[in-house]
Amino acid sequence: MKNTPSIRLAAVAAGAALFLSACSLAPKYQRPELPVPQAFPNTAAPAAQQPPAATIAWQDYFTDPRLAKLIEIALANNRDLRVSVLNIENARAQFQIQRAALFPTLNASATQTRQRPSVTGIGNVSEVDTVGVGFTSWEIDFFGRIASLKDAALAQYLATEESRKAAQISLVSAVATGWLTVLSDDEFLEITRQTMETRDESLRLTKLRFDNGVASEIDYRNAESQAETARAAYAAQQRLRMQDENALALLLGAPVPPEAFAGSAAGLQALTPIQDLPAGLPSDLLTERPDIRAAEQQLIAANANIGAARAAFFPRVTLTSSIGTASNEFSGLFKSGSKAWSFAPAITLPIFDAGRNRAGLDSANVERDIAVAQYEKAIQTAFREVADALAGQATYDEQLRALIAQANAEEIRFKLSDMRYRNGIASGLDLLDAQRSLYMAQLATAQARQSKLQNQVALFKTLGGGWATR
Repeated sequence: MKNTPSIRLAAVAAGAALFLSACSLAPKYQRPELPVPQAFPNTAAPAAQQPPAATIAWQDYFTDPRLAKLIEIALANNRDLRVSVLNIENARAQFQIQRAALFPTLNASATQTRQRPSVTGIGNVSEVDTVGVGFTSWEIDFFGRIASLKDAALAQYLATEESRKAAQISLVSAVATGWLTVLSDDEFLEITRQTMETRDESLRLTKLRFDNGVASEIDYRNAESQAETARAAYAAQQRLRMQDENALALLLGAPVPPEAFAGSAAGLQALTPIQDLPAGLPSDLLTERPDIRAAEQQLIAANANIGAARAAFFPRVTLTSSIGTASNEFSGLFKSGSKAWSFAPAITLPIFDAGRNRAGLDSANVERDIAVAQYEKAIQTAFREVADALAGQATYDEQLRALIAQANAEEIRFKLSDMRYRNGIASGLDLLDAQRSLYMAQLATAQARQSKLQNQVALFKTLGGGWATR
């Protein structure tokens, strides 16, 4: 039997399948309008030459070599980031699985069948040996069902990649914030240590005056109370500093190197300044944030799933085909005239499914609407985060200036009170009040300096900075 017409028919069917598989029932994707204002509040237009934060390499923004080293360690060892990378590999594999369904799977087969057809056991034993290649149950994607599933898997893969970038942004900013926190703890400890020394000296003088009948026991006990209060604060700050370093070590996925805090006693004011970012960026640049791009890819995947759900209403066409040789004897498999082929198309048309396909389409539409809401919520959340960070950038400088001026005034007041107390002009209560006010002003200044630096880190993060590298 000649097999040329069947081979031609199979080729024509395959060509038609590849041509028609380009059809898709998925709705055309359109990005939703941004549900936020076009510009951030209380900002001016940036200079045209300033690049957006998302394109700034984190090494160019965090220029302190101690911090840069910590970020490098975290990027190499953090377990959460490692899981994000593995999720990308998993999503890539799932995409390849869906993509492979568009193509026929060729298989080689060899079979041998021996049987005695007589139920009485009397008769000849028949044997059929076959060898061939072919594909089994290849679905021709006339209505784009498999293509839509492939598009959804691709979007899921891209969303996972964007999620990895978002995870890196969060990690970089968390390391920077944690490092600044530990440096602030060191500055708080130094302020408290100096306060302890000052209060111990005041306690010594007050005890001397009390022993000589110049000061009352109330002054002495007040001085003693203030000295012990400073010791208690110092112990609490030591504990907090150790806990903050432990938290930083968890982010790094490795022990914190000792050189990470070299020179930290000098305080945050000795750090290499962190550059200000352009504040007047249009809000549509939020779509450059990886977490928002991930949400959009999830929306694209949900949109593609609608196409697959619509295609379920239409017939499915599958092909099973093979070509090879067949013979009643194994030795005759490759002799002339032993060629064999089969070509078995099948069509399945849904008639009654108790509403399964309709429910599937309804579910796909709802999932798309949910993805739209999640995408819009991601943009609104990002807008609020950037606006909050910009508000901090606009106000922290003035707050810090005022607190520095207050601390300077309190320091002068304390020196004058101490001089008056030593000369017997002022009471011990005046001196203790001046000590307490100076201590609180110094702590408030250090805290404002920490908040200002951490706000700059937050602005870099919220504008999408931290995943670019050089």
